[in-house]
Amino acid sequence: MTDPTKPTTRKSVSFLLVFLFFLGCNPAVKDKDSTPNQAVLDSISQWVATGKNSYLTKKAREKNLEKAYRSAVNLQSDSLKARYLSEISLGYLRLKDSAFFRTTNNMALEWSEKTRDSNSIANNHWDLASFFKQHTEEDSAYYHYSKAQKIYSALKDDYHSGRMLYSMAIVQSDIKDYTGSEISTIKAIELLKPLEKYKQLYNCYNNLGTLSNALKEYDRALAYHNQALSYLKKVKKKGHLEQVTENNIGIVYEGLGQHQNAIAQFKMVLASEDLRKNDPRFYAKVLDNLAYNRFKLKDTLQVETQLNTALQIRDSLADQSGKAVSHYNLAEYFLFKKDTLSALKHAQEAKGFALESSNNKRLLKTLELLPRVDPKNAVTYTQEYMALNDSLLHEERQNRNKFERIRFETDEVIEKNQLLARQKQLFLGIALGIFLLGVAVLVIISQRIKNQRLKFKQRQQETDREIFNLMLAQSGKIEEGKQLEQKRVSQELHDGILGQMLGIRLVLSGLNNRTDEKAMVQRGELIKKLQDVEEEVRTISHELNDASYEKIHNFIHSIQDLISTYEVSTGIKCQFDYDSAMDWDQLNGELKINIYRIVQESLQNGAKHARCKNLSIHFKRSDGNLQIVVEDDGQGFDVRKGKAGIGLKNIDSRTKKMGGSWTIKSKIGIGTKLAVQLPIKKESMKVDHNSKSQVMG
Repeated sequence: MTDPTKPTTRKSVSFLLVFLFFLGCNPAVKDKDSTPNQAVLDSISQWVATGKNSYLTKKAREKNLEKAYRSAVNLQSDSLKARYLSEISLGYLRLKDSAFFRTTNNMALEWSEKTRDSNSIANNHWDLASFFKQHTEEDSAYYHYSKAQKIYSALKDDYHSGRMLYSMAIVQSDIKDYTGSEISTIKAIELLKPLEKYKQLYNCYNNLGTLSNALKEYDRALAYHNQALSYLKKVKKKGHLEQVTENNIGIVYEGLGQHQNAIAQFKMVLASEDLRKNDPRFYAKVLDNLAYNRFKLKDTLQVETQLNTALQIRDSLADQSGKAVSHYNLAEYFLFKKDTLSALKHAQEAKGFALESSNNKRLLKTLELLPRVDPKNAVTYTQEYMALNDSLLHEERQNRNKFERIRFETDEVIEKNQLLARQKQLFLGIALGIFLLGVAVLVIISQRIKNQRLKFKQRQQETDREIFNLMLAQSGKIEEGKQLEQKRVSQELHDGILGQMLGIRLVLSGLNNRTDEKAMVQRGELIKKLQDVEEEVRTISHELNDASYEKIHNFIHSIQDLISTYEVSTGIKCQFDYDSAMDWDQLNGELKINIYRIVQESLQNGAKHARCKNLSIHFKRSDGNLQIVVEDDGQGFDVRKGKAGIGLKNIDSRTKKMGGSWTIKSKIGIGTKLAVQLPIKKESMKVDHNSKSQVMG
């Protein structure tokens, strides 16, 4: 594991940072910042944020990071110092300032380890791994990704642990450790899938597709890339990731020799608006792929133009690796056109740019092509190819061994930590056992008290139920007496008075034989009056007799009595609707008493809080449920801010106890509506389609 920075630069930068450190430790400065207040911390955070702002110039960002560093090293709080130094080192990493990054990162690691801030330690290893990845030091990058992953795993941070595993997989893929990369990627998926981190899952499956393509497992590659696209659809900010995967699918088709399908994929990618403007490097890559596959189908129309366009874009971007690919494809094209001079020129260019960019894969392919372009020197090219191939195979084996050693060393450290953790857990277990024993004693005592309260509450409920049933029974007896009295009066009217009236009418009819005019007039008037009385008595008799046979609902009458009393005492006008098709007296006592109490509580709330003038109560039944709706036109309240009082809590308790549910809607100045749903048995209903509505008061 080496450092790519030059010794002279590192030495001068380190000296500068040490100077700044001692400057920050100057007593005069230290006294000023020895007790950091929120303003100081806010300033440091602002400078760090500005230093990370990619829209500013490099000089402005460096200036802000330097200010943040000067203040951070002055802080007396080790944990704050570690945190800010970590953020500052990340800022220098994004600036690609190797020297300042390495110095601040080392300091951040030192302070993080001193404060035992595991999360900060893991973050610093992550930054260091990213630094080595930028400088293509795969073994160092893998080591620090692995260190960070182990710490995140110990912290049960599955998200960041999964991200580290994915980064490790990418490094393994770069050194052609495809099996190891696949294992790391699958482990990452197992952690990320339950978290529904769709973008990271897309990255994982896209990597599996790339690995399968490298192993020439093309069907698996297509399946993985399609799975990646399915996760990408759930990502809000996609960028041009969809085009990247579509291009990868095209490359898989190219490997299968299905050039027509590959061309369709590349055309789909190039159809994206502003792709050339937003990502010219990627645009040149796709255009080059399109031209190459058209050439493979011997469709040479404008192929040379497209290949040259891609080369020009890559040249303007100084994309050396891309230029190696473009020159290689042009060499193949001119070889096909039998223009060996142009083919040799481009092949030599491809070789040079592949060496310059350390693109060994393209260098091997170019050395494989050159003997066909330049047969005279075929032996030389073949020897170069074999030497390079052997060197790369040896390097790959060495890297795999390094990675295995890194895994072994980190596993050893983990085992030691686990042993210490087990010892710590033993002591904690003993302490926890004593604590739980004390808690258990308290719980037992508390539970006994609760049981006694519950028994008392149950007895109280049973007493309430008995009182209510007695009240209903008493009401029933009163109604039964009323019925008997009505029937008796009906019989007296019909059999007594009506009979006498009929006799009188007959006598008067007999006296009608008198012929004087006055008697005739008087008799006629008397007979007519008696007929009217007879008719009136008959009408009353029928009405009373019908009423005696009409079924009276004791439960409903109890509710009506409650509402009538409420109206008299409050002056609020009430309307009561109920479904007469239902035999209310067949409801069980517990349900009736809870309905009665809910209505009673609602009336009290209307008088106390709503200050309404009108109030309505509706009893409805539907699909085995009883619905109680209480509405008023009172002042209302804000349901979201309103705190439930004792009344609503009682309604909630009774409703839940009966297996029901309730809702309340209210608006200030409009009124309140309470709706309660209670389950009832279908046997409690009878077939009828009438309903009653009673306006009280």
